[in-house]
Amino acid sequence: MWPVTDQAVDTDGVRLSGDPAEENRFLGRTRELKELRADIERAGLDTLSGRKAPRARVLLIAGRPGSGRTALAEELVAQVADGYPDGVLRVRLSESDGTRVPVGRLARELLTELDAPAPPGAGEEDLTWALRTALADRKVLLLLDDAADAEQVDALLPDTPDCLAVAVAGGPLTGIADVRPCTLGGLDTKSAVELLSRYTGSVRITVDPRAAEQLVEVCQAQPAALTLAGGWLAARPQAAVADLAKHVHTEGDEGTPLSRVFRLTYASLPSTAARILRLLSLAPAGMVDPHTASALAGCSVNGARTTLDDFVALGILRAVDSPLPEYQVPGCLHGRLAALAETHDRPAELQLARARMLERTVRLLQSCRAVTETDSPQAREKLLGMPRALRFPTPRAAADWLRVRRPALLAAARLAVADGELDTLARRLLSQLVRAMVAHFGTQAAAPDLYGVHRLVLDVAERRELPREKAAALLNLADLDARTGRTAEALVRYRAALDAGREANDPYATGRAMESVGGAHLELGDYDRAADWFGRALAQRLARSEGADAARVYGRIATAHTYAGRYGEALRCWRAAVAGYRRAGDVAAHARALSELARVQEYAGRPEESLRTCQEAVDWARRADDGRLQAALHLRLADTLDRLGDHTAAGLHRSTADHMLKEDPVEACEIRGASSED
Repeated sequence: MWPVTDQAVDTDGVRLSGDPAEENRFLGRTRELKELRADIERAGLDTLSGRKAPRARVLLIAGRPGSGRTALAEELVAQVADGYPDGVLRVRLSESDGTRVPVGRLARELLTELDAPAPPGAGEEDLTWALRTALADRKVLLLLDDAADAEQVDALLPDTPDCLAVAVAGGPLTGIADVRPCTLGGLDTKSAVELLSRYTGSVRITVDPRAAEQLVEVCQAQPAALTLAGGWLAARPQAAVADLAKHVHTEGDEGTPLSRVFRLTYASLPSTAARILRLLSLAPAGMVDPHTASALAGCSVNGARTTLDDFVALGILRAVDSPLPEYQVPGCLHGRLAALAETHDRPAELQLARARMLERTVRLLQSCRAVTETDSPQAREKLLGMPRALRFPTPRAAADWLRVRRPALLAAARLAVADGELDTLARRLLSQLVRAMVAHFGTQAAAPDLYGVHRLVLDVAERRELPREKAAALLNLADLDARTGRTAEALVRYRAALDAGREANDPYATGRAMESVGGAHLELGDYDRAADWFGRALAQRLARSEGADAARVYGRIATAHTYAGRYGEALRCWRAAVAGYRRAGDVAAHARALSELARVQEYAGRPEESLRTCQEAVDWARRADDGRLQAALHLRLADTLDRLGDHTAAGLHRSTADHMLKEDPVEACEIRGASSED
């Protein structure tokens, strides 16, 4: 966790240590905890039959939202975590609005927690297999919260009895063997009354204990309802507990106790606060920070933060343990807030709130990326032109914000695309999200998230019939496929990108797609097709007088010919590449092309020519200040001279290479290995 002082964008954090809702001591559920702990030790059906259990034991905590089921699961995990030395993994299997989370996304999140990320674009089966493999030799405890169905839980279970899974769901998980649900009702009366006293203080309870028990009874001892009741009383120090019990009772029998108490709480809010609360149902993944609330409501960041803290005190929101101020909309309230928003706010108002939220997110991402461009006067000027509340003080603060808010940002991207009516904002959001992630994490580290974002870009481009953006998304996805060994899939996408580029009349996209199709065929070992597609890309580069790009493509054609054993064609193409780089003034590329020309001359049985070309390449590598290439060339010269019988000169070149590489043993091994392969 990062120190709060290093954070940016409203960074001083939310610390509510004086708030009774933040006390960590768990209340009640003694019987349930005892039964669950006993169930861990209970022999399963496989063990009774003499077989070792093939998979992790599953404990199921079943109950309605608001019953305290997640709190009980967390308490159980805290009590038994010491028995699982490889740690605790937590994942939520449903969105805040109840939408089922795809198993592939869940598996990837767990793999990331294990520091065992799977390749971007991997399918659900590959991801779940990778998860089971990663857990095979570990003893971990999984908390699978808010499971939508048995299939989700089953797909994530480790294939080892040393692990334990604690699943939280609304009811039985039919289909998972040997699971006995621990079904929750209300709290015992003593614990329920103590929960109220955390908000009201002990005096208001002791002066009228019967009223407290009546309130517990009308709330059916449900923790969420009691939390809201406690918040209502805490906000009214002069109100008696009996007053609230009467209010809840007079609400009638309509709905659950939680619904009745929530209606009272909501009705007591000022109109501005009530509107903000309704709009929180639009927050991605149910995660809210002051900027999100500010944008949704169209108010100041400080005002939004004060209101969010008030909601925490009322028991409506939960403050998240995070280095940044973050809040969670409880799942048991999300549907009620959404229903209120649909009733009280016009569709156009809700859409405007979504648009404000997305626009704020775009600007934060722009600021997040701009703070890394310290060498760019334009970026610095743009950053200084932003409101102070949107600026990050340091690149580290921006990276920390991006890391903490990553789940909410990705959820915002998914929601923006799914909306279908805010595609212009969605496209800007996706673009800035990609740029910020690449700037702070790098393309390789961010690749799994980038793959999902590029898919969303493709969805919007296809829906809006934007061939240029479709081509770009397909190229980005194909590149990620190619880097992770899915060359056949990459080839299909490169061909689709070529079609889209032609439709858009985009020469850059078509040229890159042609070259990439050639690269895919090269990787698949089809050297004739590779050379053909590289040739098509070359013709386009030459027609557009793109000299440096043409030189690069000449090199790729030469590589295809080399692999096919057509050394004459390869030599002609490498000479053309050398000439192109010379004209372009690219000294480093010129040196590398000469090095490859010398290699092919060696393959073609022309050692004297290779020797001369290699000497020339050394001179150009020296001009380019490329020590690694110089050392590799000296080793190649040594090998060639050895084959020509000049062992003395070979020794001198080898000694020169050793001197250049002595400061980096790892690099020396790599270069010597490459030289021996030649």
